[in-house]
Amino acid sequence: MSLLLTDVSKQYGSFTAVNNLSLHIPKGEIFGFLGANGAGKTTTFRMVLGLIEQSAGTITWKGAPITYETSNIVGYLPEERGLYPKLKVRDQLVYLGKLRGMNKNDILKEMDYWLKRFNVPDYANKKVEELSKGNQQKIQFIASVIHRPELLILDEPFSGLDPVNVELLKSAVIDLKERGTTIVFSSHRMEHVEELCEHLCIMHHGQPVVHGKLGDIKRSFGKKNVIVHGEGPFERLEAVDGVVKMKQTVEGVNLQIENEDVSQAIFKELADFSFVRKFIVEEPSLNDIFIEKVGASYE
Repeated sequence: MSLLLTDVSKQYGSFTAVNNLSLHIPKGEIFGFLGANGAGKTTTFRMVLGLIEQSAGTITWKGAPITYETSNIVGYLPEERGLYPKLKVRDQLVYLGKLRGMNKNDILKEMDYWLKRFNVPDYANKKVEELSKGNQQKIQFIASVIHRPELLILDEPFSGLDPVNVELLKSAVIDLKERGTTIVFSSHRMEHVEELCEHLCIMHHGQPVVHGKLGDIKRSFGKKNVIVHGEGPFERLEAVDGVVKMKQTVEGVNLQIENEDVSQAIFKELADFSFVRKFIVEEPSLNDIFIEKVGASYE
């Protein structure tokens, strides 16, 4: 019982937006979908939702395509915001909830719960245009989950939010997952994906370049990071065999190494240093993996 994409492609004339994509997204998980602008993420989301038709391949949820008749099981938070600026929040959510087949009492009950949860209980009678971008984002999120969807697609859900509201939204996403909702989300922030997702796919030019379980992806990457805090000079560490990259920091130096064994050679070098406060060997970050696989700096 899951979302399954098999050999899915989308072409616009001679341009291939998505090329032969196959994904299995397990039920009740949070799945991360990464890629630079133009990688094919939003096109894939729109095909899953049935907003555009794939040129080839199949997309199924629980073994059947998502159609207009079953669209009420899906929630979608688009990257481009789509609220009506002149409408009051309450009227907007009632209208969108009814489109999903809900009755007004159930909509208002869910609305009250979410507005309180997001610390904006007095916003029901405010017009959308009167809200900050961050608070508009909260309302857009509520609109995407008010009908308690089985499958939730979030396209850049944290964009425009300050750190406090990012934490509020992350907490809500985790609770929805624990309720049994399957969640697919894209984000430019790698740390959010690392924190929330067990499985992920990195897209590049319409094709998956990395796909699988986060732990397995990190292990197969091979390289490790070494963090050293202390008093330098650290320049000679760059000459240690197996050091791939070195970056000076305020507190010391960060190194990328070919494998864990190289860390022992670095540790021996540090024996001559006057003061070392911290020495840590870490798994590579998702950002490290993304940059190597996609070949571009990314934030």
